[in-house]
Amino acid sequence: MTNHQIVSGLELWQWRQSALVSGKAGDVPPMEVDWILQEVAGLDRLALRLESFKNCPQIELKLPLSELNRLWQRRLHDRLPVQYITGITPWRHFKLAVSPAVLIPRPETESLIDLAVEAVSSAPWPPDTPHHWADLGTGSGAIAIGLADAFPDATIHAVDKSADALSIARENALRLGFADRINFYQGCWFEPLGSLKGQFRGIISNPPYIPSGIVPTLQPEVTKHEPHLALDGGNDGLDCIRHLVETAPDYLRPGGLWLIEMMAGQAEAVAELLRLNGNYIKIQIFSDLAGIDRFALAYRC
Repeated sequence: MTNHQIVSGLELWQWRQSALVSGKAGDVPPMEVDWILQEVAGLDRLALRLESFKNCPQIELKLPLSELNRLWQRRLHDRLPVQYITGITPWRHFKLAVSPAVLIPRPETESLIDLAVEAVSSAPWPPDTPHHWADLGTGSGAIAIGLADAFPDATIHAVDKSADALSIARENALRLGFADRINFYQGCWFEPLGSLKGQFRGIISNPPYIPSGIVPTLQPEVTKHEPHLALDGGNDGLDCIRHLVETAPDYLRPGGLWLIEMMAGQAEAVAELLRLNGNYIKIQIFSDLAGIDRFALAYRC
């Protein structure tokens, strides 16, 4: 969004009124209109609620009104996610750049960082221990950035198969001031990290976990626009999780943390995979804010 345009407050107010009406008719929440205007026009919530911007002689938009309207029509008719319209999504206390090359970071995934922080605080390591963390399947870089923010002394190693995703992740790390603390690698899971075997204090992943047969039944915003590489977990949804269970012990230090996000209904199967592997202890399942079993945590023996 580099083609800025100056419009009057009245013009923008008229666009907003039209978008609210069409959004309601298209079953798109009205809050999405104002979210777009906060990002594209720099308006705050109060100005939008009071409609005080209507009297502004000039408002600078990050893209032409015609382009904004075209994207809004795609939101309505092609179900383009609003995050891809603005190119930004909030996550924890950051604003992350996103594009159709990356999965849109979900609020529930924020809990992975909180669980990691709690795990470290309850089992602190000696201060001179190197703090290496892996974010496998980093996508937008959200988890890597969350880890770098939570653990200032850590080095984060973020891996993704997609070069386009890594480009977005690097952009986010650079813009948010974490580029010198996060190393990015293109590859499949642990493959690029062979030189760090046995050195990781923790590995975290939000892997693809949706069964292949369910992917086409998801919301059109997801199936039509988000990368299936980041969604499809094979026939039962557990292909990637199985691989992470099997391979992580070679990379974790003794006592190292294994932590992933999973789909509702997978907790029992994931806990059993960890138990049968024989390299994990203190296997725990945690629920998300909606009370759904969403996260599996264990420690390397």
